[in-house]
Amino acid sequence: MSSAKSFSLPSRILHWLMAVMILAMLFIGVFMASTVGPNYYRLVTLHHPLGIAILVLALLRLANRFHSPPPALPAELPPLMKTAAKASHILLYALMIAMPLVGWGMLSAGGYPIPLWGQSVLLPPILPHDPALWACLRSTHTVLAFLLFGMVLLHVGAALFHGLIRRDGVLRSMTR
Repeated sequence: MSSAKSFSLPSRILHWLMAVMILAMLFIGVFMASTVGPNYYRLVTLHHPLGIAILVLALLRLANRFHSPPPALPAELPPLMKTAAKASHILLYALMIAMPLVGWGMLSAGGYPIPLWGQSVLLPPILPHDPALWACLRSTHTVLAFLLFGMVLLHVGAALFHGLIRRDGVLRSMTR
């Protein structure tokens, strides 16, 4: 851990940019799952490039985290809370990387084109066409989406707990 009192500026920018993107993606995914007709295709055209952008930013963010380690957690924080914080961050990073990869793999296995923007830029398939694999990855993508939603709620709850109840500077380290 770093001796800094707050996250670096690039860390904070990446965090808040990704927070907005991930929340948008979760809502787009929910609306996609419950929509038919032309609105579905509009949502899909947002979902795919946003997912790839989240993947790229998550990898960038991970590299930035190694370059600029986060500030140390407060010394008086109970060991169980420190362990939970570290574990939840590992799971969040894993989900931010796995979700887009599973989605990309799902589309590849389904034999669908993977447009990044319109039809002008297509991503290459990363898995062979296989309907059974597509079905498995589709279910996996859904389960991971619910897990990510739960982790986001937990993360927000923990941030508010640190900012409003403990007032230990943990939330402030990401806002200033």
